[in-house]
Amino acid sequence: MPWIVQTRGGLGQADSETADLDVCVESRHQWSAIGVQRGQVVYQSGPGGVTPWRSAAKPIQLATCLELLGDPWLQPQELAVGAASHSAEPQHIRWVREILAKFDVAESDLRCGAHPPLHLPSAAEVLRSGGEYSDIHNNCSGKHAFMLATAARMGWPLDYRAPEHPLQQRILARVREWSGENPRLALDGCGVPTFCLPLTAIARAWSVIAEAMVDDLDRTRLGPIGRAMAAHPELTSGCERLDESVVRHAGGQMAVKVGAQGVFCIAIPDRGLGLAVKVWSGCGDALPCAVSAALSEVAPDLWQEPPAWRFVEVRNVVGRLAGLYTRGQDGDLP
Repeated sequence: MPWIVQTRGGLGQADSETADLDVCVESRHQWSAIGVQRGQVVYQSGPGGVTPWRSAAKPIQLATCLELLGDPWLQPQELAVGAASHSAEPQHIRWVREILAKFDVAESDLRCGAHPPLHLPSAAEVLRSGGEYSDIHNNCSGKHAFMLATAARMGWPLDYRAPEHPLQQRILARVREWSGENPRLALDGCGVPTFCLPLTAIARAWSVIAEAMVDDLDRTRLGPIGRAMAAHPELTSGCERLDESVVRHAGGQMAVKVGAQGVFCIAIPDRGLGLAVKVWSGCGDALPCAVSAALSEVAPDLWQEPPAWRFVEVRNVVGRLAGLYTRGQDGDLP
């Protein structure tokens, strides 16, 4: 059974001020990863299970919007932001506003809710300039811009969030088609439905993305979305975020997407492979260790593990090294 273990203390020469402190296991995080290729499970680490898909479903949600919008011409950056959980850095806000302007819909009609930018300097700059946080700062505002545009184009109610809304029903149909499962629905953080699915079904849907990325006859709209995500990870996430770091360290093309509560999905187009990773505790700090471990096993030729990813540092509020996240199996837990 694979685990990520977070220890505190006992760091030896890594930090002379804590060298003499005892080592203590502070938390353990079970994780799983499943890889699907051409509809078949080709890799599994840890148990399967059902999880909300959260933001790692955004390529499917965006593809459905593009179909209903009549396949408009869009720049790759617009597609990347449309599938993003962005940090609300200035570049993200600029592209979301480009999307709103292109489809002539109002920023005030976004329904994702306001929260501070995930990028702390950007959050501070909004306040410093006398502004307020609004829906456009929500990490899901790119997806919501396309949902709003689709509702307006189709003449549907502009409040597009309810499960019974025609747009959400169309998205649900695509999720069923590409995952091979009929999901249970729950409420996502941004107010629209999220899809509760077995991890295998999530990996299957991401294998559809991987295949579409290299299919010249792709009709799913997932191909250009995946290629845009692979080309612009700084827009699908943000500086120093996990999505961007995975793509930057990859030895080949990958489209990747984080989801809340320990979900991470990867499309590897050269293999037609979809990979779904879940840290079952929902601990985001443990996710880099799990993602790197899975990639090291399923695509070792495409993944050069950064040394810092095997032992992820835990630092206290003044920056002192206090512990580590590392991975292990049941038999070798400290």
